[in-house]
Formats: sequence, structure tokens, C-alpha cells
Amino acid sequence: MIRVMSMIAFMLFWQLAVMLFKPDLLPAPLAVMQNLFGHISSGELPHHLAITLRRIAISFVFAMLLGSALGLLMGHFKRFDLWADSLMTLALNVPALVTIILCFIWFGLNETAALIAVIVNKTPNIAVTMREGARAIDKRLLDVAKAYQLPALRTFGKVYLPQLYPYFLAAARGGLALVWKIVLVVELLGCSDGVGFQLSLFFQYFDITSVLAYTLAFACIIFAIEGGILRPWERRVLQWR
Repeated sequence: MIRVMSMIAFMLFWQLAVMLFKPDLLPAPLAVMQNLFGHISSGELPHHLAITLRRIAISFVFAMLLGSALGLLMGHFKRFDLWADSLMTLALNVPALVTIILCFIWFGLNETAALIAVIVNKTPNIAVTMREGARAIDKRLLDVAKAYQLPALRTFGKVYLPQLYPYFLAAARGGLALVWKIVLVVELLGCSDGVGFQLSLFFQYFDITSVLAYTLAFACIIFAIEGGILRPWERRVLQWR
């Protein structure tokens, strides 16, 4: 209920802001909704949105797998952590735009380059989060499991993994928030389809209403993923606490 009220308050604030600015600079919520339904009925928005969501899904999965593996290795093996720490610091501080441009130069303006650019940009953040999770593992619980001679697989699933869930969820939430933003930049710079490409066209035409319509559609998808997948998953995996 509180979330619904916050969205209503946002819409009222938006409408109030429209009264203070020119309509061509900030369209009214109703105008944006009408524009949104127009793009949906034409099939244009579903087409480009599906392409962008596919890129987000692929990049997110690969970044989570690679980042989690690196983070756990860094958290459990000090020598590997010392070797990789400087590289992670460098990767975290290189601007995403630089990585995107380099990937397009090296691999060409294609789908592979776009996905690599997103994965490379997100993996270090996930690795750092998962490294902290590995460091926070309570080894006393593992010793207890060993003393009771629990099978290795059961120890991993019932003792080790539950301690990592909060960090994995934090990495997933942060990863999703960052990945879709990077994907849009990648599409804007070097793709001929997707939401980012459409936004670049709307920018050239100064079509603010369409920009906001696409943004609204994307926000609805993100809210659906958050409320329909991440929150239920969080409640389920953290119920042991």
C-alpha cells in the first residue's frame, strides 16, 4: 500500500511540475500514457523492448556467474585476492563508456561486442560483493557440520550457501540496476535496434514524450522483475534467518 501511495505522490508531483514548465519540455502523464499505448499498438515498443530484455538477461546471467566465481575465489584464497585486487580496482574505476567504445573498436559493431561490453562493466561489482560474502562465512558453522560428519553436498547447500544469499541478492539487485543502464548506453552508441537505439532517435527528433513513454515501459518491467521475482526469492531464501 505504501508503495502504491508513493507512486501516486510521484504522479501528482509530475502533474504539478507540468503546470510550472512548458508542455513541450515536460509532457503531462496522460500524454505520455497515450504515447505509450500508441507505441505498444504499433508493435514498435514490444519489438525493441524484447531485444533489450534479451541482452539484459544474457549479460546479467554471465556477469553474475563470472563475478560470483571470481568473488568466491578472491574471498577464500588470499594469494589470488592479492593478485586480482589491483585489477578489480582498475576495472571498477574505468568509465563504462571507455569499455563500451573499446569493445566496439576491437570486436566491431555487433551483438557480441555489445554483450561483452556489458559483462565486462558489471562483473567487477559482483565480484567485490561476493568476495565480502566469502570473507563473512562463519567457519565455526562449517566446523560443526564437519564434526557431525554432514555430507559435503549437504554442508554446501544447508550451511555454506545460506550465508552467501544476502550478498548474492545484493549483487543481483545492484547488477540488474546497472546492467540495464549500460545496455541502453551500448544500444545508443553501437546498435541498430533496442530501446537505447530508439531513445537516440527520439533525442534527435526532440521527442520528449516518446522518451518518457519508453522510460515508463522499462520502469514497469523492472518493477515487475523486482516484485515478481527478486522479492519472493529473497523471502524464500532468507526465511531461515
